[in-house]
Amino acid sequence: MTCVASGDSGMQTGSESLAYGLGYEVFDEQPVEEVAEKAARRAIGKLEARPAPSGVLPVVLKCGSGGILFHEACGHGLEADHILKDSSVYTGRIGQSVASPGVTLVDDGAFGPNWGTLAIDDEGRPAQRNVLIQDGVLTEYMWDYLRARKEGRTSSGNGRRQSYEHLPMVRMTNTFLLAGDEDPDEILAQTPKGIYVAKLGGGQVNTATGDFVFGMTEAYLIEDGRIAEPLRNANLIGNGPDVLSKIDAIGNDFEMSSGACGKHGQSVAVGCGQPTLRVTGMTIGGTAGA
Repeated sequence: MTCVASGDSGMQTGSESLAYGLGYEVFDEQPVEEVAEKAARRAIGKLEARPAPSGVLPVVLKCGSGGILFHEACGHGLEADHILKDSSVYTGRIGQSVASPGVTLVDDGAFGPNWGTLAIDDEGRPAQRNVLIQDGVLTEYMWDYLRARKEGRTSSGNGRRQSYEHLPMVRMTNTFLLAGDEDPDEILAQTPKGIYVAKLGGGQVNTATGDFVFGMTEAYLIEDGRIAEPLRNANLIGNGPDVLSKIDAIGNDFEMSSGACGKHGQSVAVGCGQPTLRVTGMTIGGTAGA
């Protein structure tokens, strides 16, 4: 759902989506009115937003909002087709530390009624839980039948395709970071200055290097440990492995989001999520000085 607001700063838009593997009962817990209110609030908030600062700053990602970052910046690099072509920054790194201690990344095609949930993948393999990074250590990749057979392995249930007109390939399902044990409010309070990202927008990633750029749909300045002014025209610029190594606080909350993932001309439904967390430093692409 998209809303438009108009003011002295021109027209601004705000959006919010809702996607689950459920029927109309989804609206019992998340009424349409609440979805519309979130979209309208984002649009109205941008009318008073200041230009985003530029430079390297700490970033706090609200639960659920940053899942797409880890999907793009880390998840795609852990798909076996990129690994076998040596076009991923994670090639040959099983057993190595690739993230801060406490960071655990999972891909789980059987995780609740989420958008990426499936009973079996498109090659007949039952969906399963795959721990990709365990406490900061890279433990596994995602496999479809073709790549797994080539390596003498078993598929991990990640063979997916857009429709029967397409060939299956290695794809994510529900990809997320597990929750930690820190209070989200304390994470914010212990950040004197930085950026609070309530919702990320679209982005691009180079799987060979891990470099990425993401837009921020809803973001705020952090001043003295509190959420301050809303920001507009902001991008997050960084590197997947670098970001994973700079996570220094992981909240005890958790939330999933959903979307469509494009790869080689095919689009499939996916889920992604994470708890509130803090990255000690990321490059902010804005139009004002930090």
